[in-house]
Amino acid sequence: MNALDDLDKVGVSVIEMLCECLLLFGSLEGKMYRGLFRRLRFTSVGPFWRCLKVQTRPPQFAFDPGSEVFRVPPSPKMATAEDELLLPRLPELFETSKQLLDEVEVATEPTGSRIIQDKVSKGLDLLKKAAEMLSQLDLFSRNEDLEEIASTDLKYLMVPAFQGALTMKQVNPSKRLDHLEWAREHFLNYLTQCQYYHVAEFELPKTKNNSTDNNTASSSMAYPSLVAMASQRQAKIERYKQKKEVEHRLSALKSAVESGQADDERVREYYLLHLRRWIGISLEEIESIDQEIKILREKDSSKEESTSYSSHQDRPPMKPFVLTRNVAQAKVFGAGYPSLASMTVNDWYDQHQKYGVLPDQGVAKTTPELKRGTQQQEDQEQKEDEDDEQMLHRAREWDDWKDTHPRGYGNRQNMG
Repeated sequence: MNALDDLDKVGVSVIEMLCECLLLFGSLEGKMYRGLFRRLRFTSVGPFWRCLKVQTRPPQFAFDPGSEVFRVPPSPKMATAEDELLLPRLPELFETSKQLLDEVEVATEPTGSRIIQDKVSKGLDLLKKAAEMLSQLDLFSRNEDLEEIASTDLKYLMVPAFQGALTMKQVNPSKRLDHLEWAREHFLNYLTQCQYYHVAEFELPKTKNNSTDNNTASSSMAYPSLVAMASQRQAKIERYKQKKEVEHRLSALKSAVESGQADDERVREYYLLHLRRWIGISLEEIESIDQEIKILREKDSSKEESTSYSSHQDRPPMKPFVLTRNVAQAKVFGAGYPSLASMTVNDWYDQHQKYGVLPDQGVAKTTPELKRGTQQQEDQEQKEDEDDEQMLHRAREWDDWKDTHPRGYGNRQNMG
């Protein structure tokens, strides 16, 4: 504890100078020291140094007034306490969560399987810790531009996008709407951050309040605007072309960056391409999320309507009502057809039997007078045919002439 007592006597300016020196070399730990120092600058230096030991694992050193060098002799008690309280570093959290996300996206197992869901939950826990550490360290400030952020720190801007992607992989039908809203919030935070740093030019999606207002306004319109649909289609085509170009450039830089052979400029370009790639993914995911949220809400509303309809069915049936106008009109004009029978069935049968028009096993009945009249007519015709010998002779001559003269005989029209 002597080293800590000596450190308490140094003063605030020495620690601040150390932080600025580390920042000159672009070290992440320097920003971590500065962020923690900003929160604890009004406390004693001893607790501040303990906090640094727990959060960032700095090199052990103490202050020697004669040589102006910081040294801390190793202490077994302090080492054991540090091993128990040490937290995973930010790069480790980021790389592990990124690896889990890649494994989930390329996995052949179903998304609802236990293995995939364990990876999803583990990745979300790691990303939550990384996001908390980023907020504690103030790694990204609104007072900085994109050029002022270190090349190795650009990748930490993708933490909200990774959170949204893993949240979309969660499988729980009862909480699907909550998962969609959380994923949309993560993607929107990522896009807002990228738009602030001017990573790429894109239109930020509308928030929930604006989208609800626009839905109520557009509900009054019968048909969607064709101009808006054409602009959306053109935007999708442009995003697709940019996505293909970004993926091609990433594949060219990936091997050099992962092997550590790339310079700072190529590393910066590599991470900026990743940021632009995730901008396109976030825009597409938010669009699909909005559509799915709309479907789920309509499904819930239909369920509520069905329950209310069933409650209406439990009520006693309403009494039928009759329009007096129709009743009065029916009394005057009638029903449009004879409502009362003019004769009974027996009367109808007797009438048809009298006229002899009833069928008798498929053969109509005839009266004796009708039979006698037809027979007389046939006899008369036969007698007339026998008496007319002249007509019979002429008919025979005509038949003989047709036998000796073929059809068309003599009709040559002076052709020989």
